[in-house]
Amino acid sequence: MTPARYLARDLARSLVGGTADRWRHTTAVAARADELAVTVPADDREVLVAAAWLHDIGYAPEVADTGFHPLDGARHLERLGWPPRVCALVARHSGARLVAAHLGLDDRLDRYPREGSAVADALTHADQTTDSRGRRVTVPRRLADMLERHGPDSPNARVHHLRGPLLLATADRVERRVGTRS
Repeated sequence: MTPARYLARDLARSLVGGTADRWRHTTAVAARADELAVTVPADDREVLVAAAWLHDIGYAPEVADTGFHPLDGARHLERLGWPPRVCALVARHSGARLVAAHLGLDDRLDRYPREGSAVADALTHADQTTDSRGRRVTVPRRLADMLERHGPDSPNARVHHLRGPLLLATADRVERRVGTRS
């Protein structure tokens, strides 16, 4: 049986592999998730890395539906028969619930269970410590980059006062887990 991470990688490549920066970001997030896998139970490591490969597939034009990439990616994965947990991790990564509420999509996001786990934290941390070009950055630098790229009127910027502290708290939890495993 082929591990989920390889199926996820191949699907992500087929959807976002043609966009250089998106692909660099995706591959770097997956690599970072693989590094952070030591912070999650052994049985969850494959799910973490698969979700990392898939976290941004909602940006692909053929997947985009609502225009909100976490939700669009999760819905696409659901249609393809991916496990509900992977769909939910993609739907809810990196504070998506706050942006969804601002966009009026929280009712659609609610179909995907919110997971307050080490896996969800590690996925978010991997995403938020990798910039849009695939370089390793701090969470504050990633947030500043997002604000610069998307501008002050973007949905992420409008919920930044809530999302920023959430992402920093997530980073703190993950870094503590990394520290206890060293």
